Amino acid sequence: MMLGLSKATEFNRRIPKAKFYENINITTSLKRLFVDHVKNIYWRNKIASTTTNLSAGKYVTEIEVFEVNLNSPQVDIDLLKCIDSVIPYHILYILEYNGKYQAWIGYKETMDIYKKRSKVDRYYHTNWFEETELVVRLEGLNLDDVYENLVRQIAGDKLQSDSSTESLKQSVERDKEIETLQKQISILQNKIRKEKQLNKQMEMNTELKKLKSILEKI
Repeated sequence: MMLGLSKATEFNRRIPKAKFYENINITTSLKRLFVDHVKNIYWRNKIASTTTNLSAGKYVTEIEVFEVNLNSPQVDIDLLKCIDSVIPYHILYILEYNGKYQAWIGYKETMDIYKKRSKVDRYYHTNWFEETELVVRLEGLNLDDVYENLVRQIAGDKLQSDSSTESLKQSVERDKEIETLQKQISILQNKIRKEKQLNKQMEMNTELKKLKSILEKI
Protein backbone atom coordinates (compact mmCIF):
# COMPACT_ATOMS: atom_id res chain seq x y z
CA MET A 1 0.00 0.00 0.00
CA MET A 2 1.92 3.02 -1.27
CA LEU A 3 -0.38 6.09 -1.37
CA GLY A 4 2.12 7.57 -3.80
CA LEU A 5 4.63 8.28 -1.04
CA SER A 6 8.33 8.44 -1.90
CA LYS A 7 10.58 5.39 -1.54
CA ALA A 8 12.56 7.19 1.17
CA THR A 9 9.53 7.06 3.47
CA GLU A 10 9.08 3.27 3.14
CA PHE A 11 9.50 1.26 6.33
CA ASN A 12 7.51 -1.92 5.61
CA ARG A 13 7.87 -3.74 8.91
CA ARG A 14 5.29 -6.11 10.32
CA ILE A 15 4.46 -5.36 13.95
CA PRO A 16 3.24 -8.41 15.89
CA LYS A 17 -0.20 -7.37 17.14
CA ALA A 18 0.61 -8.97 20.51
CA LYS A 19 3.02 -6.05 21.10
CA PHE A 20 -0.01 -3.83 21.62
CA TYR A 21 -1.54 -5.94 24.37
CA GLU A 22 1.22 -7.99 25.99
CA ASN A 23 3.23 -5.25 27.68
CA ILE A 24 0.50 -2.80 28.61
CA ASN A 25 -2.39 -3.13 30.99
CA ILE A 26 -5.50 -3.50 28.81
CA THR A 27 -8.89 -5.06 29.38
CA THR A 28 -9.71 -8.60 28.28
CA SER A 29 -12.31 -7.24 25.83
CA LEU A 30 -9.71 -4.94 24.21
CA LYS A 31 -7.25 -7.81 23.89
CA ARG A 32 -10.07 -9.82 22.29
CA LEU A 33 -10.51 -7.05 19.68
CA PHE A 34 -6.87 -7.44 18.60
CA VAL A 35 -7.11 -11.24 18.55
CA ASP A 36 -10.45 -11.50 16.72
CA HIS A 37 -10.56 -8.44 14.46
CA VAL A 38 -6.95 -7.89 13.35
CA LYS A 39 -5.01 -10.16 10.99
CA ASN A 40 -1.78 -8.16 10.65
CA ILE A 41 -0.35 -4.71 11.35
CA TYR A 42 2.35 -3.25 9.10
CA TRP A 43 4.33 -0.08 9.67
CA ARG A 44 4.40 0.99 6.03
CA ASN A 45 5.85 4.52 5.99
CA LYS A 46 7.57 7.08 8.15
CA ILE A 47 6.84 10.64 7.07
CA ALA A 48 9.46 12.84 8.74
CA SER A 49 11.95 15.60 7.97
CA THR A 50 14.59 12.85 7.54
CA THR A 51 12.55 11.00 4.88
CA THR A 52 10.93 13.93 3.02
CA ASN A 53 11.70 17.54 2.12
CA LEU A 54 9.23 18.66 4.81
CA SER A 55 10.40 20.40 7.95
CA ALA A 56 9.32 19.15 11.38
CA GLY A 57 6.37 20.95 12.90
CA LYS A 58 6.04 22.35 16.40
CA TYR A 59 3.60 19.60 17.41
CA VAL A 60 4.05 16.98 14.67
CA THR A 61 7.54 15.58 14.21
CA GLU A 62 6.62 12.33 12.43
CA ILE A 63 3.55 10.80 10.82
CA GLU A 64 3.56 7.00 10.73
CA VAL A 65 1.50 5.08 8.17
CA PHE A 66 0.10 1.85 9.62
CA GLU A 67 -1.70 -0.68 7.46
CA VAL A 68 -4.11 -2.79 9.50
CA ASN A 69 -5.53 -5.92 7.84
CA LEU A 70 -8.95 -6.68 9.31
CA ASN A 71 -11.07 -9.81 9.63
CA SER A 72 -14.30 -7.78 9.31
CA PRO A 73 -15.24 -4.41 7.78
CA GLN A 74 -16.01 -2.84 11.16
CA VAL A 75 -13.28 -1.35 13.32
CA ASP A 76 -13.66 -0.58 17.00
CA ILE A 77 -12.37 2.89 17.92
CA ASP A 78 -10.89 1.48 21.15
CA LEU A 79 -8.51 -0.62 19.07
CA LEU A 80 -7.12 2.45 17.28
CA LYS A 81 -6.99 4.40 20.54
CA CYS A 82 -4.91 1.61 22.08
CA ILE A 83 -2.38 1.76 19.21
CA ASP A 84 -2.28 5.56 19.41
CA SER A 85 -1.68 5.43 23.16
CA VAL A 86 1.56 3.47 22.81
CA ILE A 87 2.95 5.26 19.72
CA PRO A 88 4.20 8.78 20.57
CA TYR A 89 3.77 10.00 16.99
CA HIS A 90 0.78 10.87 14.79
CA ILE A 91 -0.62 7.93 12.83
CA LEU A 92 -2.35 7.65 9.48
CA TYR A 93 -4.17 4.29 9.40
CA ILE A 94 -4.88 2.42 6.20
CA LEU A 95 -7.42 -0.26 7.03
CA GLU A 96 -7.73 -3.19 4.64
CA TYR A 97 -10.57 -5.69 4.40
CA ASN A 98 -11.16 -8.04 1.47
CA GLY A 99 -8.96 -5.99 -0.87
CA LYS A 100 -10.76 -2.70 -0.09
CA TYR A 101 -9.06 0.17 1.74
CA GLN A 102 -10.14 2.95 4.09
CA ALA A 103 -8.04 5.80 5.53
CA TRP A 104 -8.49 6.70 9.22
CA ILE A 105 -6.81 9.42 11.24
CA GLY A 106 -7.27 10.63 14.80
CA TYR A 107 -7.36 14.25 15.86
CA LYS A 108 -4.40 13.81 18.21
CA GLU A 109 -4.12 16.79 20.51
CA THR A 110 -0.77 17.45 22.19
CA MET A 111 -1.16 17.75 25.97
CA ASP A 112 2.51 18.22 26.85
CA ILE A 113 4.89 19.11 24.04
CA TYR A 114 8.02 18.31 26.10
CA LYS A 115 6.89 14.92 27.43
CA LYS A 116 5.31 14.02 24.06
CA ARG A 117 2.00 13.40 25.80
CA SER A 118 -1.10 13.54 23.63
CA LYS A 119 -4.62 12.21 23.41
CA VAL A 120 -6.87 11.31 20.50
CA ASP A 121 -10.10 13.22 20.73
CA ARG A 122 -11.96 11.61 17.83
CA TYR A 123 -11.34 9.76 14.56
CA TYR A 124 -12.25 10.57 10.98
CA HIS A 125 -12.29 8.17 8.05
CA THR A 126 -12.96 7.85 4.32
CA ASN A 127 -15.31 5.39 2.64
CA TRP A 128 -14.02 2.01 1.45
CA PHE A 129 -12.10 2.21 -1.84
CA GLU A 130 -10.18 0.01 -4.22
CA GLU A 131 -6.44 0.33 -3.53
CA THR A 132 -5.84 2.53 -6.60
CA GLU A 133 -8.78 4.80 -5.76
CA LEU A 134 -7.69 5.75 -2.24
CA VAL A 135 -5.86 9.05 -2.69
CA VAL A 136 -4.28 10.85 0.26
CA ARG A 137 -2.15 13.89 -0.50
CA LEU A 138 0.66 15.41 1.56
CA GLU A 139 0.05 19.16 1.45
CA GLY A 140 2.01 21.76 3.38
CA LEU A 141 5.54 22.96 4.03
CA ASN A 142 5.93 21.38 7.46
CA LEU A 143 4.52 18.36 9.27
CA ASP A 144 2.04 20.41 11.33
CA ASP A 145 0.44 21.62 8.07
CA VAL A 146 0.60 18.18 6.45
CA TYR A 147 -1.12 16.57 9.44
CA GLU A 148 -3.86 19.23 9.57
CA ASN A 149 -4.48 18.82 5.84
CA LEU A 150 -4.61 15.02 6.18
CA VAL A 151 -7.26 15.30 8.91
CA ARG A 152 -9.30 17.74 6.81
CA GLN A 153 -8.96 15.61 3.65
CA ILE A 154 -10.05 12.41 5.40
CA ALA A 155 -12.87 14.11 7.35
CA GLY A 156 -14.23 15.70 4.15
CA ASP A 157 -17.42 17.75 4.64
CA LYS A 158 -17.36 17.29 8.42
CA LEU A 159 -14.52 19.80 8.87
CA GLN A 160 -15.20 22.12 5.95
CA SER A 161 -15.31 25.75 6.95
CA ASP A 162 -16.26 29.04 5.30
CA SER A 163 -13.58 30.74 7.39
CA SER A 164 -9.94 30.48 6.27
CA THR A 165 -8.84 31.46 9.81
CA GLU A 166 -10.63 28.59 11.60
CA SER A 167 -8.03 26.33 13.23
CA LEU A 168 -8.25 22.53 13.12
CA LYS A 169 -9.13 22.50 16.83
CA GLN A 170 -11.98 24.96 16.21
CA SER A 171 -13.24 22.85 13.27
CA VAL A 172 -13.22 19.71 15.43
CA GLU A 173 -15.05 21.53 18.27
CA ARG A 174 -17.65 22.75 15.77
CA ASP A 175 -18.08 19.20 14.46
CA LYS A 176 -18.62 17.94 18.03
CA GLU A 177 -21.20 20.67 18.64
CA ILE A 178 -23.07 19.71 15.44
CA GLU A 179 -23.03 16.03 16.43
CA THR A 180 -24.42 16.83 19.91
CA LEU A 181 -27.22 18.98 18.47
CA GLN A 182 -28.12 16.32 15.88
CA LYS A 183 -28.44 13.73 18.67
CA GLN A 184 -30.60 16.08 20.75
CA ILE A 185 -32.84 16.77 17.72
CA SER A 186 -33.20 13.06 16.98
CA ILE A 187 -34.11 12.25 20.62
CA LEU A 188 -36.66 15.10 20.71
CA GLN A 189 -38.24 14.03 17.40
CA ASN A 190 -38.72 10.51 18.80
CA LYS A 191 -40.31 11.93 21.97
CA ILE A 192 -42.69 14.10 19.91
CA ARG A 193 -43.79 11.07 17.88
CA LYS A 194 -44.59 9.13 21.08
CA GLU A 195 -46.22 12.01 22.99
CA LYS A 196 -50.03 11.82 23.13
CA GLN A 197 -50.72 15.17 24.81
CA LEU A 198 -51.01 18.05 22.38
CA ASN A 199 -49.74 20.77 24.75
CA LYS A 200 -46.58 18.76 25.47
CA GLN A 201 -46.13 18.14 21.76
CA MET A 202 -46.31 21.89 21.14
CA GLU A 203 -43.76 22.60 23.88
CA MET A 204 -41.35 20.08 22.44
CA ASN A 205 -41.88 21.40 18.90
CA THR A 206 -40.91 24.88 20.11
CA GLU A 207 -37.72 23.40 21.61
CA LEU A 208 -37.11 21.47 18.38
CA LYS A 209 -37.31 24.66 16.31
CA LYS A 210 -34.78 26.32 18.64
CA LEU A 211 -32.31 23.45 18.27
CA LYS A 212 -32.71 23.39 14.47
CA SER A 213 -32.17 27.15 14.34
CA ILE A 214 -28.92 26.84 16.36
CA LEU A 215 -27.78 24.00 14.08
CA GLU A 216 -28.38 26.08 10.93
CA LYS A 217 -26.20 28.90 12.30
CA ILE A 218 -23.16 26.72 13.07
